[in-house]
Amino acid sequence: MNTLLARFGLLFAALFLTVGPVLANDDDDKKKNKDKDIIEVAVEAGMFNTLAAALEAGDLIETLKGDGPFTVFAPTDEAFAKLPAGTVEDLLKPENKDKLVAILTYHVVPGKVMAGDLLSTTGAKTVNGQKAPIGLTIAGANIIKTDIKASNGVIHVVDTVMLP
Repeated sequence: MNTLLARFGLLFAALFLTVGPVLANDDDDKKKNKDKDIIEVAVEAGMFNTLAAALEAGDLIETLKGDGPFTVFAPTDEAFAKLPAGTVEDLLKPENKDKLVAILTYHVVPGKVMAGDLLSTTGAKTVNGQKAPIGLTIAGANIIKTDIKASNGVIHVVDTVMLP
């Protein structure tokens, strides 16, 4: 396990995942997800395939299944598709793992930060050590779904991949 992964390991759990049924976020879904970690919620959603591939390439899957709590600003497949052509493929190469991990960790905030908490702050320190500005957006990404709960944190869905 490399140093960066060790330092930020557990904080990645919430980083990029959400569940389709949870997106409705009704009472039944909240109950259904209370025993699922962020990875499980994301896999069920079916809209975070690129994120899942990135987490695997960054060796972060097991880390993201950790205890948490974590807050993940999870970009959808559509968000990754907005990046310039070839960017995702380039980031998934083994030689670019450190850069990929830096980007992924920029989407994770330690602790459980609910939508209401986002309104009372101007920024949050991310797992990669940088502060992401928060307003009506976070680091330029629109938050399109909030407060998707998992057993080890919370997910907020964003429409743009945030670059540190």
